[in-house]
Amino acid sequence: MGTEDKQLEQNKQEEPLTVLSRSLITGFVGGIVFGFLGIALYYFNFSEVTPKSYLLRSWIIADWTDSWLGNTLSIIITGLLSIAVTFIYYIFLKKIETFLMGGAYGLILWGIVFYLLQPIFPNVPPLVDLNAYTIVSTICLYILYGTFIGYSISYDYNEAVHKLKAKEERK
Repeated sequence: MGTEDKQLEQNKQEEPLTVLSRSLITGFVGGIVFGFLGIALYYFNFSEVTPKSYLLRSWIIADWTDSWLGNTLSIIITGLLSIAVTFIYYIFLKKIETFLMGGAYGLILWGIVFYLLQPIFPNVPPLVDLNAYTIVSTICLYILYGTFIGYSISYDYNEAVHKLKAKEERK
């Protein structure tokens, strides 16, 4: 009886993650990676703003927000917010197979963050007061982020659809 149970356990396969769950994981990882890149842009003086300027310094005035703890916390918050951004892309744009849509999505996100939401971030200068390096580098960062999120989700979704069609054709 014990060998039969072991044989049954060996034949069990792990349930694969759904496309949505893989997309949300991609969003979290993308938020972490691109949040870190945003801090690197600030550190190397390519940008006047950092993720903590938006996520922490606008609401919390404390010394620890300027330390490694503030950077780490802002990267984690960026990853969590990126899950919501990824979910929106998944709902509306997952069927579009081109990487250009991801880049356009990144540009739209940049416009939302730097133009529409700017009034609620008192610690961040208005768009017209930012220097050209900040504008260009953050636009590039958001385009890369949007491309990463968009192409990853679209590729994964379309790959799952093709596998499902191939499986149905074999029946």
